[in-house]
Amino acid sequence: MSATADHADGKGGVPNMASRLGLEAGWVVQEIGYDDDCDDEFRDAIREITGEAFVDEDTDEVVDVVLLWFREDDGDLVDAFFDILTDLKAGGVVWLLTPKVGRDGYVETSDITEAAPVAGLATTSTLSVTDDWSATKLVVPKSGRRG
Repeated sequence: MSATADHADGKGGVPNMASRLGLEAGWVVQEIGYDDDCDDEFRDAIREITGEAFVDEDTDEVVDVVLLWFREDDGDLVDAFFDILTDLKAGGVVWLLTPKVGRDGYVETSDITEAAPVAGLATTSTLSVTDDWSATKLVVPKSGRRG
């Protein structure tokens, strides 16, 4: 039942935190907002779990997960959310990665909770995934889908 049960190498840390995102082998992960401040060890751990290279915002594929690296000065969060929903499959997940409190580019939690519903998303959980980054899980609520 533990989220840490699958780190067979006996080490915790970043690879273990990546496993807590609930990703699976073969999933297509779209990465948006990558810059030199992003955590490469965390990114590598995600690619190791999925066994796939990331696709970017220009992909023609439908994606299972969007990793959105976002900083305070990156523009409008609502616009960013609307942009990423284009490629996300029904039932897909958005992981919003933001700098932690006190780090350059920190995004207020209230900004996230206000922007998400405007774009039709709901926040479900937040994890501390690296020393510098937090990850907020966003989903399209089932009641918001048409089927």
